[in-house]
Amino acid sequence: MSRVNALVITGYGTNCEQESAHAVRQSGADSVKIVYFSDLAAEKADIRNYNYLIFPGGFLDGDELGAAQAAALRWRHARTLSNEPLLDQLTAFLDAGGLILGICNGFQLLVKLGLLPASRGEYFKREVSLSHNDSARFEDRWVHLRVNPDSDCVFTKGLDALYLPVRHGEGKIIPKDERVLAEIEKKGLIALQYADPETLEPTQEYPYNPNGSPLGIAGLSDPTGRILGLMPHPEAFNHRTNHPGWTRGEHAVLGLALLRGGVRYLREH
Repeated sequence: MSRVNALVITGYGTNCEQESAHAVRQSGADSVKIVYFSDLAAEKADIRNYNYLIFPGGFLDGDELGAAQAAALRWRHARTLSNEPLLDQLTAFLDAGGLILGICNGFQLLVKLGLLPASRGEYFKREVSLSHNDSARFEDRWVHLRVNPDSDCVFTKGLDALYLPVRHGEGKIIPKDERVLAEIEKKGLIALQYADPETLEPTQEYPYNPNGSPLGIAGLSDPTGRILGLMPHPEAFNHRTNHPGWTRGEHAVLGLALLRGGVRYLREH
């Protein structure tokens, strides 16, 4: 079976790198390394030496210019000391079959880089963005999620529903146009949806849908299923005592189930 070597990228305001690394380690990764974005440019680490890439949550550049916008521009124009575009490394990583997981601010980065949803298989071409929550405030709460059974996402295979925390101010999906939204839905690129806690059906109702995303979109996958971005934080539910109702005997599938899905896929492929 293949080794799972995970790389967690931090820096410029990211602040969930330690718990993300802990979560993927708990999920069975053979090696986990945290590196700063500047380490990539300085050639202290090479994305191509790993097969599980995580963009964790945080407040990249203080969310100036909009969530993760400055970071997306940095990625698009950054070069290594050898004058190699970092996007070339990222492209080679994907071509080799690597997995990418973007959480919260990491999801915002993947969207603004154009890695998600890539509805027509055209990467690095932006199709959607993420903007301010309809509530016009920062949302910090737990939400119920429905896993789309029609999605090819490798991270969600075998899962039906999740209960995870959200903590964001800019989580509403804004598609480029109605065509993009229709293709996202038609092609099964919606991996996760905010759900009504009673019916587990996708919802637009606040606060079950904390940001107002159309179709209740909480997470998107690319057509290959190997890239997943989501606003909720699976790494923050890594033990039963993280559950807000654990002292009352309440429980749910750990958020680690998502990360384990990635590990399982790499082991099998």
